[in-house]
Order: sequence, then C-alpha cells, then structure tokens
Amino acid sequence: MVIESTGEILSSKGIKIPYRIKTGTQPVWNESGKIIASCFYTYYERSDIKDKASRPIVFSFNGGPGSASVWMHLAYTGPKILHIDDEGYPLQPYGYKDNPHTILDVADIIFIDPVNTGFSRIIDPETPRSVFFGVNADIKYLGEWLNTFVSRVNRWASPKFLIGESYGTTRVAGLALELQNNHWMYL
Repeated sequence: MVIESTGEILSSKGIKIPYRIKTGTQPVWNESGKIIASCFYTYYERSDIKDKASRPIVFSFNGGPGSASVWMHLAYTGPKILHIDDEGYPLQPYGYKDNPHTILDVADIIFIDPVNTGFSRIIDPETPRSVFFGVNADIKYLGEWLNTFVSRVNRWASPKFLIGESYGTTRVAGLALELQNNHWMYL
C-alpha cells in the first residue's frame, strides 16, 4: 500500500518548492521469490520537475543499527524539521516547521527504515534473523531492495546518491560497493 500527498516549502533562497510525498512498504524477497519482510519508506519528489532522468535521487539512512530514518527525515535533510533550539531541545509549541535547508531543492529523497526499525518488519517467521542482522546481511538485502525501488519508480537514468548518519555511514559505504558489483547501479 502506498499513500500519496503533496506539500510545498519555501527554500532558504525564497523559492517555493512543491513536492509529492509517497509513503508505503515494499517487500523483501528471498531467493525463491517468497516475501520474507517489508521495508517502510517515505519518498519526497519535487513535483515541478518534468525530466526525472537528470534529477538526482538520494537514499537516506539513519544511524543505529536499530534506528529508523526519523532523525534524517525530521532533523536534517527532509522538507520539515522538528521545532528545536540550537542545542536540539524541543521548543514550545511542540511540532515541526519548514526546513529551509532541505536538499529537496536539488534532489529527490527517499528515507528508508531497515527491517525491525520504524514500520519495517520481518513477515516470514521461518526466515533466519541472520538474513537481516549483520553488516553484510544488512547490505545484501537493502541492495536488492534499492534495485527494486529504482525500477518501480523508473529512476535508473537519475544520478543516485547515498547518505547516512552514524551507522548509516557504514551501511552506505557497503551499499555503494554492493550496488555497483551486484546490481550495476553506479553512484
């Protein structure tokens, strides 16, 4: 299931940026084609860009392991950020505001929750946990997941970037090699 909505923010340069938001889940399959897990994502796509072939797409991962994409989403690169002070403490009234420093002005962004974070879950109870948990296992299934996502949203021609925070940096370094060597996806 995919849920779609729209929004608009004002960039730090005073430019209105209209965008489309898609949230949903995409399966993780085993070698036999059986669905074994589901990964949740939030995909922001600037809606006033017609030619997606030259528009960059950024895949964003939070730290962890064990952390969903929420902090990359609502504290750094997303179009909205939490209403916090300079030291990171919430300000009243609680809530969020436009992020004038979002990267959505120059690239579309997808925030991905790896298995067992956010709304992403193992579906097949018979699948060994070692398929998902471990540096190499994490990189392998997420590489396959990204390959499928890029195909589904027709973004193979787009320049692709990975961004990660904390453990997300380790993950994206491994994913860069995995995507290049096993999926012919160059970043």
